[in-house]
Amino acid sequence: MTIILTNNTNIGRIGVVKFIAQVIKGRWFMLCASFFIMGGSGGSYLFGSYSEVIKSTQGYDQSTLNLLGFFKDLGGNLGAPIGLIGEIAPPWLVLLMGSSLNFVGYFMIWLVVTGKIFKPPIWQVCLYIAIGVSSQNFANTGIITTCVKNFPESRGTILGVLKGYIGLSGAIMTQLYLAIYGNDSESLILLVAWLPAVIPAIFACVVRFMKVGTKQPNEEKLINQFLLASLVLAIFIMVMIIVQKQVVFSKAAYAGSATGACILFILPLFIVIRQELSLWNIKEELALSANEVVVEKPQIVEPKESSPIPKEKTKDPNLSCFASIFDKPERGEDHTILQALVSIDMLLLLTSSFVGYGTNVTVVDNLGQIGKSLGYTGNTVKSFVSLVSIWNYFGRVLSGLVSDTLLQKYKVPRPMLLVFSHFLTCIGHLLIVFPKPGSIYFASVIIGFAFGVLFPMLYALVSELFGLKHFSTLQNCVLMVIPIDHTC
Repeated sequence: MTIILTNNTNIGRIGVVKFIAQVIKGRWFMLCASFFIMGGSGGSYLFGSYSEVIKSTQGYDQSTLNLLGFFKDLGGNLGAPIGLIGEIAPPWLVLLMGSSLNFVGYFMIWLVVTGKIFKPPIWQVCLYIAIGVSSQNFANTGIITTCVKNFPESRGTILGVLKGYIGLSGAIMTQLYLAIYGNDSESLILLVAWLPAVIPAIFACVVRFMKVGTKQPNEEKLINQFLLASLVLAIFIMVMIIVQKQVVFSKAAYAGSATGACILFILPLFIVIRQELSLWNIKEELALSANEVVVEKPQIVEPKESSPIPKEKTKDPNLSCFASIFDKPERGEDHTILQALVSIDMLLLLTSSFVGYGTNVTVVDNLGQIGKSLGYTGNTVKSFVSLVSIWNYFGRVLSGLVSDTLLQKYKVPRPMLLVFSHFLTCIGHLLIVFPKPGSIYFASVIIGFAFGVLFPMLYALVSELFGLKHFSTLQNCVLMVIPIDHTC
């Protein structure tokens, strides 16, 4: 029996408030908010810009400044305890904790530099900078873990874009600092204190784990649009850096460049609104076309005998967690933290992180001295540093996209791209060891690109080898060896 009901009700448009609610609740706005938070979380990258004012105001020598730099790197890379917090705390709470620590750490440094408090001993200043820089680990834990779990099939590209934004954050804040404060290093510290704290406070509430369904048909297209938006922002900032070194900018000109950077920074928001507007129109068309409702009489179906369901293995509650350390599951399945840490795969990743990061950061930190020893002038040496920074970004975003494409279409595993990164590093170092006229330009590009490839690949491999259950902790563990590079 079939009953046909005719619906003559006129369905009106959804109000603006409902559309805004749809945008805020959507997974794409969550991803867009993640880009914004990562784009404001790179205060540690500006250490070279404000370290000199710390040195001069506090009367430090170079060895004391190096000690301060060590604690900066220590606070920025020991994120395993923060990963453990991310195992039990929701992402928004992790982000707000990082926001608070960022403000406390850098604001105390600003008070020290401006003389608003008595000169503290060096260990307190080291503690302040370690606290401030540790906020970057909270952003990585809250954002990267959430986005990888929400977009597991596009994790490579997502990781590349996220790490690309955090790589650009230092350059973005530099443009804002020049427009707001001018060339005042003390005010730069204040900017680093409040800006990375405000952005997570605004957007943390929308960063959450969402139900993962099947991959949407246009998901790859939208993610590539986000990647393209970040590329446009990177090119704009690169052009501004070059022009600002050649031409003396007025404060109005700096304000114009900062405005352009901000517009391009929020460009992903317009992509999100366009996508949600498209979904809204589709829902409206479906609602208007629903003029008939068909109700069919349900048929009674005899239940079939179901095959017995095998019993799942249950763990003995009295069994210690150390008893299953060496009883590891297959690669790709969820490992416990201890199972992952004692595995050969983790040892290889830690070795790759130590060797790949250590050799690259040694060259990057000493690029100025290398350039001067080869006879280049000061302005030319600064261009080498800019080349490393820009190509570091390109390495981050392109490695994620390329690794996803190679894996999905040609079944090329991600470790091959990590090996390719180390191979490029060797070429860059050889160009420095055996210099030719202009070879250091190519070395800067190659080393910067190889350096950028490293981080997205490490994060992606951790998620694919050990599963996503404890990704919050394991993604921080793989970077634990980085501070050792600075002590070797």
